[in-house]
This record gives sequence, structure tokens and C-alpha cells, in this order.
Amino acid sequence: MYIHQKKEWPVFKWNSEEITVILGKVRYRQGKILGQMKALGFKLQEETMLQTLTLDVIKSSEIEGKLLNHDQVRSSIARRLGIDIAGTIKAERDVEGVVEMMLDATQNYSNDLTEDRIFGWHASLFPTGRSGIYKIIVGDWRKDLMQVTSGPMGREIVHFEAPLPDVVNQEMQGFLKWLNSTAEIDPVLKAAIGHLWFVTIHPFDDGNGRIARAVADMLLARADQSRQRFYSMSAQIQKERNEYYNILESTQKGDLDITPWLDWFLNCLFRSMESTDITIEKILERGQFWESHRDKTFNVRQQKMLQALLDSFFGNLNVSKWAKMTKTSTDTALRDIKDLIEKDILIQEGAGRNTSYKLKNHNF
Repeated sequence: MYIHQKKEWPVFKWNSEEITVILGKVRYRQGKILGQMKALGFKLQEETMLQTLTLDVIKSSEIEGKLLNHDQVRSSIARRLGIDIAGTIKAERDVEGVVEMMLDATQNYSNDLTEDRIFGWHASLFPTGRSGIYKIIVGDWRKDLMQVTSGPMGREIVHFEAPLPDVVNQEMQGFLKWLNSTAEIDPVLKAAIGHLWFVTIHPFDDGNGRIARAVADMLLARADQSRQRFYSMSAQIQKERNEYYNILESTQKGDLDITPWLDWFLNCLFRSMESTDITIEKILERGQFWESHRDKTFNVRQQKMLQALLDSFFGNLNVSKWAKMTKTSTDTALRDIKDLIEKDILIQEGAGRNTSYKLKNHNF
């Protein structure tokens, strides 16, 4: 029997004494991050938020095995928020749809989540009306039985079975009423419960995980009382993906005491906030780099590649990789690189076929 089949559903309970400790740590860290960001100034806040939202969109999709183009996501978010960045590119429809949903959730966090609004989120995720090669119901509740399974066809393991389709509308009306209410519950706890409750109903043919995380992000924005996002819950969930699915499955098969789920969610959230310190450190380093070279001129390709190097570029940078990433010829790539060497920004390592380039250490 799953929790939604219990007669007490959806009256959740938990050990307040146990949860209060980690909730206090999360709330303290939350306040510390917001204080740190206010001290950084507008441009650095803007860059941190852009990076956080980009990560959130990419990792939420990656949890479901869907890989999005980083530059397309970043460009789409920057354009929608009016943030000026170098080397913007056109995003594909699936990227635009995920970005649209996430920004509506976080930038319009104070608005009620209505049936029409959540249908809009779902339609944004599936602009073609298909999930892969399969046609699905878009912008409406599912009409079929929903099971979460794994394993080869014919020998599937059923991890979870959602409520029957004929009760989905009723279940969602109850959920939305609770979500939009002003009941006396900490907004961070509400984010954890909202995520679990939505996933349990599993109201759509596909996209339930991504929408559940968007619901949680919306409620976390309400907890912060801010449109600015400086930590990514989805990025941390992606790191802990196996534990995430395990705790969801065990919670679905347990009783309505959701203390273990709340404990896991809050600790995961705390770890996502710890990662923000690393993000801020990198952004400060980038800020110092651009400030130290403010008297130099860079073309769009150079700006893009320097940004990549400052973001802990993976692997060795060579001429062919530069050309591929900037979609230019190897001759142009070599000219760009030589110009940066002359400007005392890049240094060459190795020779011949083993030649590579890296940022010169300016000891910021």
C-alpha cells in the first residue's frame, strides 16, 4: 500500500523536534547567503543569479536523463532577464520551454499556482506534444494508470504506482488549495512537502519530476522572499540522484510520517547552500580578472573562451578545441589565441601536436 492509499492521506506528520534542528541550520545559512550577496553589488549578484538559474535548469533536466545545451540555457535566461552577456546564441524550443517554466516559478513566486498556470508549465516542457517519439497529453491531467518502473521489458520492477487517473483532478485541486493557502507552516518545510505531494500524485503523462522541482523552487523563492536565486537545489539533487530516488520510493511505501523525507530534503538543501560559497568565490575571481584587464579589448570569441577558462575549463585547450567551441576556422582560432598571448593573458605549454594553452597565473 502506498501513502496515497492510506485513509489519512494527505495528512502528513513528522517529528518536529528532530526537524527543527536541521531547519534552523538551513534558515541560518539562507540568511547568511542573502547577506553575502547584498554585499557583493549588483553586477556580481546578477552573474551569480544567472549561473545559479542556468545550473538549476540544466541539472533538473539532467536528473531525468535529458541533456540541455549550457550556452543555449544561459543565453535564454539572460535574454529573458535583460542581463547583458557576450556571445548569446539562439535557444531551441525545448530549452526555451524549460527556461520559461523555471523563470515563471521563481520570478513570479508570489502568484498563486493555479491549474491553468501549471498546465502552461507542462505545455512549455513539451512544445511538440510529444515526449521523445511518443505522443502525450499536454496541458491536462493524465488519463492512464501511471507506474514508475525500471528493468527490461517484461521483467520490470514497479517502484511506485500513482493514484488512479479518475481521482487526479480531485487530488490536484486539494494540493493547489493547500499550496496557495497561508497555513502556518515554515515556507522551507512547505517546499519539501510540496515536492513530495506533487510527485505522489504524478498528475501528468511526463515531466512530473521537473515540475515538482519547479514547485519546490517557487516555494523556496517564497521562503527567501526574493526573485534572486543564489543556490540550486536541483544541482544538489543531481549529485545525490540515487539517494533522491531511494528516499522517494521508501517514503511512498511508508506511512504518513514523512520525517525521513523532510530530513533528507533539508540536508540536501543545506548542502546546496554550502556549494554557493564555491560559486561566489569563482565569481569574485572572475570579477577580479575582468577588472584587472578592463583596459584591454576582446572580441566575442575571446570573451566566451576566457569565460570558459575562468569557469574551470575541462581538459587542455588547443587550437582545434577553440575553433570548435567558437564555431570558427583554426586560422582565426590561432589568431585569437596569439593575440591573448601578446596581451599577457594566455601562456603556451608544450609544442607541436602537444601544444596547449592556459590562463597565466595573475595571483588574484
